[in-house]
Amino acid sequence: NKGLTIEQKNGKVYVSMSDKLMFASGKAEVQEKGKEALKVLANVLKQNDEFKILVEGHTDNVPISTSKFKDNWDLSVARATSMVRLLEEKHDVNPDRLTASGRGEYEPKASNDTAAGRAKNRRT
Repeated sequence: NKGLTIEQKNGKVYVSMSDKLMFASGKAEVQEKGKEALKVLANVLKQNDEFKILVEGHTDNVPISTSKFKDNWDLSVARATSMVRLLEEKHDVNPDRLTASGRGEYEPKASNDTAAGRAKNRRT
C-alpha cells in the first residue's frame, strides 16, 4: 500500500514501484520518497551481486507531449534511466549489472479504461 509490490514468476523477482512513489506527473526526476525506497532496494541488490537488474519504465496510454518528452515512451525510458543512474552513482551498484528499458504503454498490467487501471500501469 506504499507503492511497492514484489512478486516472483518464471524464476525472476519483480519489484514494482508506482509512479506516485517515484515521480511527479510527467517528470523523470526521482522524488525524495522514491530515493528512500531505492536506497532500501539497492542495499538488497548489493547483497545479491549475482542478480542482473533490468529497470523498466511503464506508463498508461494517456498521451503526453512536452518540451522534454515526445511521448510516453520517451518518459518511460527517462524514468528507467534516472533510477539506473541513482543505483550506480549513489548506491554503488555495479553498472555491468544494470540495464534501463522503457516500455511506454505497451505492456500494461491492467486496463487503461479506468483511473485505477491506469494507475497500475504507471510503474517502474
